[in-house]
Amino acid sequence: MNSGQSSKEIIVAVDPGREKCGVAVVTGDLELISKEIVSREEAVHRVLELAKKHGAGKVVLGDRTGSREFAGEIAQEHPSPEIIFIDEHMSSMEGRRRYLLDHPLPGLGKLIPVSLRAPGEPFDDYVAVVLAERFFQCLKR
Repeated sequence: MNSGQSSKEIIVAVDPGREKCGVAVVTGDLELISKEIVSREEAVHRVLELAKKHGAGKVVLGDRTGSREFAGEIAQEHPSPEIIFIDEHMSSMEGRRRYLLDHPLPGLGKLIPVSLRAPGEPFDDYVAVVLAERFFQCLKR
């Protein structure tokens, strides 16, 4: 990746949900600083906390479930980071695939194709990383 201004930028990406949210802090050169899953109740506070801690001026939100409500809650903060919506289409499938690749089964389980496996735990944090990558890819165009 080139060393343009966007590579220094840090964002907080969120896969908003009704019960839980995936949250990732990512740089413009796609360095993952952190990722986690938080309850919906604590998500806005956590996102704002991470944005302040890492100097992120933007919050990237998936554009589907609960995103408008989530954005409204962030916008109530003073000062609030800039909110950008990103297309969430197929991001859950990509997040699921990445989770499964990062968590291979032991022994003969390795022979089971990723497409036939089911995650053993939530993977919303992986989806947030996918959304961050999509945001930075859009900046390159």
